Amino acid sequence: MNHYNFFSSSVGRKVVMATTGFFLMIFLLLHLSVNLFLFSGEKAFNQAVFFMRKNMFIRIMEYVLATGFIVHILLGVKLHLNNKKIKGEVDYAMNSCSNTTFSSRTMVYTGILILCFLILHLIHFMIPMKYSNHNHLISDYNIVISLFKNPFYTFIYIFSFLILGIHLNHGFQSSFQSLGLSNEKKLIWIQRLGFLYLWFICSGFSIIAIWFFFNK
Repeated sequence: MNHYNFFSSSVGRKVVMATTGFFLMIFLLLHLSVNLFLFSGEKAFNQAVFFMRKNMFIRIMEYVLATGFIVHILLGVKLHLNNKKIKGEVDYAMNSCSNTTFSSRTMVYTGILILCFLILHLIHFMIPMKYSNHNHLISDYNIVISLFKNPFYTFIYIFSFLILGIHLNHGFQSSFQSLGLSNEKKLIWIQRLGFLYLWFICSGFSIIAIWFFFNK
């Protein structure tokens, strides 16, 4: 098959969506592992962030991640719009069954909400932390903790991970289906693994925010 025809086809877009989705899910695990250093204190967390910031591989992967996220959300919107034009076709990674779940029907909407949170997250976390080394009075740790003391931001943060959980509830399973890695026998285990993953990620990030909100 011609490469252009493959990537411009519905199947090709689903494969790209699934591949970028897997990449983003791996990033979430890495991101959470760094955030857990917050429990070890200011020095440990600052050192973890410093390592991530100065590591050339990580710096390159930041651009790959940004590209992957943009491609993921744009393809998701395009597939949603295409499916809207075809009667009887369901969301991008489901089969022909008409019994779709709430998470599958709302993938594009939860995706857009996640994008909005990401922009907010970059403005309040990544950009200040990237340039915090210019001001020795404000460490990466203090930037994070101060934001988690803000009840409005903490609520938005936790709510966003609830939305992410809804998105992952369908996205995890559909990624395996789109790549042809799922069948009737594997489906139940993929669903269980997906459930475990989304609860680990969403509760992990949320517990960190709640902990530092209530603890000075």
